[in-house]
Amino acid sequence: MEKLTIITPDDWHLHLRDGDMLGETVPATARCFKRAIVMPNLVPPVTNATMANEYRQRILNALPAGNNFQPLMTLYLTDQTTQQDIIEAKEKNITAAKLYPAGATTNSNAAVSQLESLYPVFETMSEVKMPLLVHGEVTDGDIDVFDREKVFIDRHLSVITQRFPGLLVVFEHITTKDAVEFVISSSDKVGATITPQHLMLNRNDLLVGGIHPHNYCLPVLKRNIHQQALCDAVVSGNAKFFLGTDSAPHEKSRKEADCGCAGCYSAWSAIELYADIFEGLGVLDKLEAFASINGAKFYDLPVNESTITLIKSPWQIPQEITLPNGRPIVPFYAGKTVNWRIEGARS
Repeated sequence: MEKLTIITPDDWHLHLRDGDMLGETVPATARCFKRAIVMPNLVPPVTNATMANEYRQRILNALPAGNNFQPLMTLYLTDQTTQQDIIEAKEKNITAAKLYPAGATTNSNAAVSQLESLYPVFETMSEVKMPLLVHGEVTDGDIDVFDREKVFIDRHLSVITQRFPGLLVVFEHITTKDAVEFVISSSDKVGATITPQHLMLNRNDLLVGGIHPHNYCLPVLKRNIHQQALCDAVVSGNAKFFLGTDSAPHEKSRKEADCGCAGCYSAWSAIELYADIFEGLGVLDKLEAFASINGAKFYDLPVNESTITLIKSPWQIPQEITLPNGRPIVPFYAGKTVNWRIEGARS
């Protein structure tokens, strides 16, 4: 196949950051995605509807002229989040609420430390049909970093989904065979996003031949049996799995540091990378459902009416990109060749 036209895709898990970073990240995403679920872990975090809608406007202000990209905003849950916060967020068109265990990832120190205290909040979310987006890792110091997703499933996520059977739950950026099996065995209220990096890489790509900081993300890359389970999930065509890049930009200096930040900036080539992945797995015909249909249906949103066309035309991801502040950022898969591109772009 040399040409593929699909319904315009959506990104169901995205970090745009804030400030002048939006001048890079918003156009990079809006070039190919119609909508995106925007993560709320800013400084300070987006903890109420007013903050979320102010952030939405900053994103819209960074859009190229004529682009109709739609940011779908989320609330950052804390130990102090109330049921009324959820009701007000729903009334003001906030799409979902995000659960970060405190200390699990970038800018999560203000997040949830007593998960059970949020059970009344989860009950309200279930009632108003607001999805719960879950970063599914425990943060206990005695739990091995490669086991934290599985332990979170066993300790918390299985309990939440059983206690609140009507609650829509998105298990975000899953990384393990355990997570795949959990999602498949759960009710149709449970879905999951899968990133390009977790389909393409395993922990050898992080650690063999030296530490590769631009492959460092959280949840951390796992062994190849888990990578294979994720690939099997997308090959299956199961509608519970859908596209979420978890594109998470950091300046080069913050990645290449003695305590480097977690996150892969994949927005710059995201749909092209997914096309390469699906072609390599022999299921390019299943890309449209994964990228453009499954997530919309899970969120009970209309499938986009527009389309994009991908053509087989190799191009190279640049080694660096200059941010609006003049500093460099290294995109995911920098310097590597991608075999697909959007027609009319980056020839």
